[in-house]
Amino acid sequence: MSQIRTALDGSGQAHVLRFWPELGSEQQEEFLRELAQLDLPRLEEHCRAAAEAAAAASCAPDRDLEPNLEPVPPESMGSVRTSDPDCLTGWEREGFLQISRSRVAVLLLAGGQGTRLGVRYPKGMFDVGLPSGKTLYQIQAERILKIQQLAESRLGSKCTVPWYIMTSEFTLKPTQTFFQENAHFGLRPSNVVMFEQRMIPAVTFDGKVILEGKGKIAMAPDGNGGLYQALEDNGVLEDMERRGVEFVHVYCVDNILVKMADPLFVGFCVAKGADCGAKVVEKAHPAEPVGVVCRVGGVPQVVEYSEIRPETARLRGSAGELVYSAGNICNHFFTRSFLQDVVETFKDQLKPHVALKKVPFVDSCGNQVKPTEPNGIKMEKFVFDVFPFSRSLVVLEVQREDEFSPLKNADGAPSDTPSAARNALLAQHCRWAAAAGAALLDEQGNGIQMLPSSSAENHPALKCEISPLVSYFGEGLELLKGKTIRTPFILDGAAAAELQA
Repeated sequence: MSQIRTALDGSGQAHVLRFWPELGSEQQEEFLRELAQLDLPRLEEHCRAAAEAAAAASCAPDRDLEPNLEPVPPESMGSVRTSDPDCLTGWEREGFLQISRSRVAVLLLAGGQGTRLGVRYPKGMFDVGLPSGKTLYQIQAERILKIQQLAESRLGSKCTVPWYIMTSEFTLKPTQTFFQENAHFGLRPSNVVMFEQRMIPAVTFDGKVILEGKGKIAMAPDGNGGLYQALEDNGVLEDMERRGVEFVHVYCVDNILVKMADPLFVGFCVAKGADCGAKVVEKAHPAEPVGVVCRVGGVPQVVEYSEIRPETARLRGSAGELVYSAGNICNHFFTRSFLQDVVETFKDQLKPHVALKKVPFVDSCGNQVKPTEPNGIKMEKFVFDVFPFSRSLVVLEVQREDEFSPLKNADGAPSDTPSAARNALLAQHCRWAAAAGAALLDEQGNGIQMLPSSSAENHPALKCEISPLVSYFGEGLELLKGKTIRTPFILDGAAAAELQA
């Protein structure tokens, strides 16, 4: 205790122990455990840097990127819409080859809670209201099982796609319990590796650690860019090396349409000799608030929409397409060797981003306060902050309606809600069924015409759900040809067997 007190005094944070005498013995022990996990020698530096960064951000002029801004060059781009079909087939074949050799892993960024969804548990445990009641975690687990099965059937060799899940102090235990209660959704427990990212203190504008309670510091995960420190802290890269993993597909938990270990994406990156890759979707319109993958002075990076002038965002090419159209969706490919380079050489060069937040705190009298205006600084890093260190970054454009529907807000918000995510998945499955030759009927028995571009907005009430264990991305649905399907309908293993009988 004396060492901790001395360290706090030396870093100008003596106020952290202001309420120590008021805590019970159990509360004191718990608080001590929390304080012991802090990087006390670097606490003063963290607090000072946070305050200085926030002050600089508030008064610094926006950086002018225009003279050095350029789109990703064509030779580094691929597209499911416009690339040669033979190339797409070849990339997918390469991806399946690497999967069949157990060289591909998936890594899930799952450190955040579902606070904006109105729940206190991890987002991956959220049920968006599918007919099956499946959660995001279950959908993703079943996609891993299916891609393993597809690789085995195509190339005749049994394989494993290990699933690494980066959690935080908030999400580790609930996620572990959820997976255990659900028998890891059919995956071997040894192939589901959970690890924890670091937590860092929230800081006031004058550089003081914020007390969330009398015996608790306000902590937050260090952003999804905390991945690289977490890889080192938890020996994850060493585990990958032992398993023979060479390529890693990294994604965020909240995208209900994510293609786990996507063979097309993996194969595209491998065939291009890339150490780093990004999936993107075409921006819906020039002002869409999404980061853009591009180059600045020849260096690849993600530029925030607010940093691109409106007239530049509106620029169009000869075919009418937006010049800066590559919308980032936090869906990435890395070689294990590149991640090793980041951990060993570049990790400490990543600059944290300032986020001003409304952080609940206790005042000097011990009263709980919920601020109505931002009162604290949280320092975050982003997973794509490593793009500038890539020697060969490539970009694959995919269809938004097929691969991107994030879950961020509670129903009632304008976008990214459970209803929107649910309808996006069900609309996709309806398109698959129609493409396989099925006739779709609504609940009243009326026929529904599903066009290839039909979206959730066109048919929000359709309820045709296809289990990932039956189809990964629309393949293997020949059993639906000539069938009439009345929604709601769930095509799982039992229903598939009945249709084939």
